[in-house]
Amino acid sequence: MAWIADNLPTIITGMIVVMMVVMLLWSRIRDRKRGGCGCGCPGCTGGCSHLADAKDKMEGEGR
Repeated sequence: MAWIADNLPTIITGMIVVMMVVMLLWSRIRDRKRGGCGCGCPGCTGGCSHLADAKDKMEGEGR
């Protein structure tokens, strides 16, 4: 019991970090299931025209 009392601030900080990581992963998974690409473009339906435009532009430059 004394060990828990001595390390309580570290335990609480660790739990907060773990909760933040879980929330971030949950948010990413939820966005993917909704059909978003994860890059934050508004109204994305998974097609990501901005990614296709960038790829076409790079191919046009001879890369």
